[in-house]
Amino acid sequence: MNLNIFINGKNFETHEVYFTGQQLKELAGISPGTELYLSLRRPYEDELISDDQLVDISRPEMEYFYTKKTLKFIINGHAFNWDKPYISPEEIRSYGKVDPELDLFNIQMPDQPLANRGRIDLEQLKSAEFISKKREFNQTLIINGRSKPWKEDLISFDQVIIIAFGKIDQSMTRAYTVTYSRGVESKPEGIMVKGNEIRVKDKMIFNVTATDKS
Repeated sequence: MNLNIFINGKNFETHEVYFTGQQLKELAGISPGTELYLSLRRPYEDELISDDQLVDISRPEMEYFYTKKTLKFIINGHAFNWDKPYISPEEIRSYGKVDPELDLFNIQMPDQPLANRGRIDLEQLKSAEFISKKREFNQTLIINGRSKPWKEDLISFDQVIIIAFGKIDQSMTRAYTVTYSRGVESKPEGIMVKGNEIRVKDKMIFNVTATDKS
């Protein structure tokens, strides 16, 4: 069985399942007196690995081994110390008390939100500074056969009608029907009614009709 061991950002392949802390240090060229830690997935806490401790490399909750370094990251102008080479978007959100409705961005890539999973190598970043903000949407909706730009994640029943006809006739004799297709995966097509608000996607199609009740 091939196994991968990640130590301080380096990948080592092995057929062995068990290593002592000393063997792991020797494998990665780490000085004997240096403390070695094992990063574990939540909810587990990281472990300090002693030289004579035997470690099962195949443990499913294992992430990587690391030696502590004082690194820094910034979220929304607030600086934090971090002693591991990697950090997850979830951890950045926790430290920065980021609203879950906002997206995370690295300032070097302000238009590309960070995925909610995975890990970030702080040592490899040109800038370990992050911001949270509402994502800007630049989408095109097809309403009654015409392309219309839209910069929001959601659209309401009334907004679709206003885009289609320029205004809403509030008289009791006028009724509107709004149908849509090519929508989001959870509900790609359907009918909107007064008070509805739905999530949109690029190239989504809306058909709006107005009928006279009289």
